[in-house]
Amino acid sequence: MITDLGFLQPVTRMRVLVTFMRMARPPVMPPLALPRGWVFEDDVRLSVSQYRSLHFGVGRNCCWWMRQVLSDKALAHLLATAPIKVGLLREHRHIRGFYELNLTDPQDINLAYFGLLPEAIGQGVGRAFLDGVLRRAWACGPKSVRVNTCTADHPRALPLYRQMGFEVIRRVEEEWDVPDRLGLDIPAHLRC
Repeated sequence: MITDLGFLQPVTRMRVLVTFMRMARPPVMPPLALPRGWVFEDDVRLSVSQYRSLHFGVGRNCCWWMRQVLSDKALAHLLATAPIKVGLLREHRHIRGFYELNLTDPQDINLAYFGLLPEAIGQGVGRAFLDGVLRRAWACGPKSVRVNTCTADHPRALPLYRQMGFEVIRRVEEEWDVPDRLGLDIPAHLRC
């Protein structure tokens, strides 16, 4: 149990291995094309409820919890003032994924969030989506691009990041107390 404003709330403790990765140079291969009807929508401004819904939809099965515990006020402040760029992947008019670039250090951009909604996984768009996001990050002129992944993420995340040119910098085992109220699907093998 952890306290939240003086109240106890039930949590599930999970153990993950976090892999920190860095890409030292932009992609050298020709850009990968998205399938017909799939497009990027860059620099979107989402309301708090839109952001929460999209973040939860993409991250629920990967235990993305850290943004979900923020109050509406804190999340609104972050979305309004943080040096981030949020973009979407659409299939025609339907949102199928999103990404968030953290530009706090313009020389070392962090791919803070990247993922597909469950119905888009397996449609053959993940590699092209990531390629497009990385090209958008590199267009900002950094010296490197970073990403973190962990054992709660999709099992193809780490191999895909490596294939796209990221190298492992370090690995750290962490334990998280994830509030049960978030309704995240925490796999049994990650529970402490």
